[in-house]
Amino acid sequence: MSLKSKLVLPAAACGLLLLAWLAVGWVPGAPAGHARIGLLAVVATGLALVLGGVGLAIEIFLRRPLCSILQRFGAVPDSGGPDSGKDEVDAVRKTLERASTTVDALDKALKIASDKCSELEAALQFSEERYVLAMRISDDGAWEWNLQTGQFVLSPRWKCMLGYTEEEFPDSLQVWREHVHPLDLAAVDATLNCRLESHVTRFEQQFRLLHRDGRYRWVSSLGTVIRHANGKPLRIVALDTDVTRVKHIESVLQHIVEGTSGTGGEAFFRALVRNFAAALEVPCAFVAECVGWPPERAQTLAYWRRGDFVDNIEFELAGTPCKEVFDQGRPVFYSSRVGELFPRDKDYEGYYGIPIFGSRGRIIGHMAFFNDKVMRQEDVLTDAVYQIFTARAAAEIERKAALDHLTHAGPTEIASMA
Repeated sequence: MSLKSKLVLPAAACGLLLLAWLAVGWVPGAPAGHARIGLLAVVATGLALVLGGVGLAIEIFLRRPLCSILQRFGAVPDSGGPDSGKDEVDAVRKTLERASTTVDALDKALKIASDKCSELEAALQFSEERYVLAMRISDDGAWEWNLQTGQFVLSPRWKCMLGYTEEEFPDSLQVWREHVHPLDLAAVDATLNCRLESHVTRFEQQFRLLHRDGRYRWVSSLGTVIRHANGKPLRIVALDTDVTRVKHIESVLQHIVEGTSGTGGEAFFRALVRNFAAALEVPCAFVAECVGWPPERAQTLAYWRRGDFVDNIEFELAGTPCKEVFDQGRPVFYSSRVGELFPRDKDYEGYYGIPIFGSRGRIIGHMAFFNDKVMRQEDVLTDAVYQIFTARAAAEIERKAALDHLTHAGPTEIASMA
C-alpha cells in the first residue's frame, strides 16, 4: 500500500462513518427529510475537498520527494509505474539500509586504501631519501634534456660536482655548453647527434668541464636516448661521474713509467719518489732499504721533502710508523694523528707506507709518504699500482746490494763466486 493510501484511507473511512451517522443516526437539532439530505451533501462535499487537499499535499510534499530520492538511488520507478503502489517509506528505509551497508563497506575500503597509500608514501619517501643520500655521497651528477620542450635540467649533485649551489648554476643548455672544454665540445656534439640520428640509444663520453675554481675536471658521461614508439627521440638522460682522480693517476703513472724507463740505481729511486709524491700530493716521500736483519734501521735511497731532494739519512725504525710496515709485512695507513702517536714525526698528520719484498719473499725495504694534512683512503692509489713499482724497486735494491758486495769482496771471495 502506498504512502498516500495509508494516510488518506483512514481519514476517508472516518468521513464515511461520519456521513453514515449523519444519515441514519440521531443528531440533536438535525433537520429531517430533504434538509437532512442537504446536510449530508454539504458534509460529503466538504470531506471530499479536505481529503483531496490532503491527498494533493501528501503527493506534493511527501510522496514526490520520496519517489525522487528512490529514483535517484534506482530503488523504484516514478509514480504511475508498475511499482507505484509500493510503500515509499518502506522503500526509503530499505534503501537507507542498503546505503548504510554500502557506506560501511566503502569506509572500510577507504581505510584500507588510506593505510596502503600511507605505506606507499613511506616507502617512496624512504626510497627518495636513499636515492638522495646515494647521490650525495657519490661523485655522480644527473642531467636531462627534454628534446620536445627544450628544457635542460641539471641535478643539484651535478652542480655541486663543479662547486656550485643549485641557485648559482642555471638549468640552461647554453650555460652547460659554455662549461665544456672547447677542445672537447665538438666530440660531445658529435656523440649526441650520432645517437639522435641513429637507432643506438646508449652513449659514453669522457670530456672536461670547467669547475668553479677555474680548473677543468674530467667526467665520464653515461647516458641514453629515450624514444617514442615511432622512434622519435624524446629525451636524453645522463649521469656524469667525476673521473679527474683516475685521469690524474693515469697521467702520473704514464709520467712515472716514462721517467723511470731506462734508468737505474739512484736515478730510478729519485724519479720514483718525486712522481709518487706528486701523485699523492704529499710533501714528504722516500724509498729506503733495510739495514741488517731483523731490520732495526733503514737507509733512504731517495728522499723528497717539500719540493726538492734532501740528503739521504739512516734512521732507527723504532718510534716511527715505518716500524709497523716491517713488523706487519703489509701496507700501513694512518689518515691522521701521526704526530701524536709518533712524536719523532710531529710535523706530519697522515702516513702511508708500503713494504718492498725481495726475490726470496723477505722485506728488504719500503716506500713511505708523509702528509701534513689528513689523508683520505680514496686519495691513496690502489695496491696494484704500487706493486708494479715496488717490484722494480726490489730488483734495484738487490742489484745495488750485489754490486756493493762485489765492491767490498776480496779476490778470493770473487773467485769463489765465479
